[in-house]
Amino acid sequence: MKTIFKAAALVFAPMTAMALTAVPAVAQSKLGIAVADMQRAVGTSSAYTVARTQMQTTYKPQIDAFNARKTAIDADLKTKGDALQAALKAANNKPTPAIETQYQQFQQAQQTAQAELQNMGQPIALANAYVEEQIAAKLSDALKAAMTKAKVDLVLTPDATVSYQPAVDITAAVVTELNTLVPSVGITPPAGWQPGRQGQAPAAPAQAPKSR
Repeated sequence: MKTIFKAAALVFAPMTAMALTAVPAVAQSKLGIAVADMQRAVGTSSAYTVARTQMQTTYKPQIDAFNARKTAIDADLKTKGDALQAALKAANNKPTPAIETQYQQFQQAQQTAQAELQNMGQPIALANAYVEEQIAAKLSDALKAAMTKAKVDLVLTPDATVSYQPAVDITAAVVTELNTLVPSVGITPPAGWQPGRQGQAPAAPAQAPKSR
């Protein structure tokens, strides 16, 4: 979800001592400041939690196939890597043309494996992005509602602060609002759907997973 949420930097211009003495105390701003983790809010919302559980059932064949293939690839790459290290050690850590060729073949195997796994995981990644985007569409409204109820004027992301007390964290309040605004989401993207595109028709709401 890092591709969806980016931390905002906030810079406060320091006031001079002269300016402070020139402004009456009653005129000084009293902002209600809070902290909220938007990524965590989406990730802990009811809609996201339920959708993830449903995905484990709906996409089980793809998930199992991905995990099995990844295990096999990891084992193969480890064998190739160990062989490369052994060859280099036997050559007293001095690269030879044969070792250079072996190293290039190892790199190629890594790249091929990465591309294969990425292709296999695409349906799962796309479904997850679809879930996240449906919830994120209501994130701004949820934040505004949480701010109003908490009487907050300014919200910072956790990484935009140096330190803060837990009491100023309104992430849980944002989650509460999200749960009201987005009680459920679909887990099957419409045909041709891609993350970030506007105006795409939403899929039907996800069904509860069948009992095992």
